[in-house]
Amino acid sequence: MEVILLERVAKLGQMGDVVNVKPGFARNFLLPKGKALRATEENRKRFETQRVQLEARNLELRKEADAVGEKLNGHQFVIIRQAGEMGQLYGSVAARDLSDLLTAGGFTVQRQQVRLDTPIKTLGLHTVPVDLHPEVEVHVVINVARSKDEAERQARGEAAVVREETSLEDLGLEVGAALAESEGEY
Repeated sequence: MEVILLERVAKLGQMGDVVNVKPGFARNFLLPKGKALRATEENRKRFETQRVQLEARNLELRKEADAVGEKLNGHQFVIIRQAGEMGQLYGSVAARDLSDLLTAGGFTVQRQQVRLDTPIKTLGLHTVPVDLHPEVEVHVVINVARSKDEAERQARGEAAVVREETSLEDLGLEVGAALAESEGEY
């Protein structure tokens, strides 16, 4: 199905491009969201008359996104979650959690704007891209920690999870002692 794009769509095209997409993608996403029109002669004429207004609106939205992006880019947010000793979270941090966190931090960000391919399931610092506009992308740092103190240590670059290393000699001695005890019991 051919459609006329009313705004830039990632991996598809720019405003005004006539592209061929699968019918389901057009019917279920592009047309209901107002991102495209069916490519009929009537719609082509209508688009050409509205093109200047659409470009002006797009430019205005992009300027707003650029202004917010300058403040938001590289900003660090802390989220407190419970985790095991090895740093594995009991649950995960999803895009909805991040959008709520950014909104609480004073930035209006919707869940769809947070581009998180897989949920965050470990402690540490995670860089997450946020699409403020189809042409404006910023990155925020999410500091996932068990407490405020741990978050501060992670921000300074210290490891959140410290493993105790046991040498093979220590293991051998412990196993040998356990075997000696068990032999006496039989």
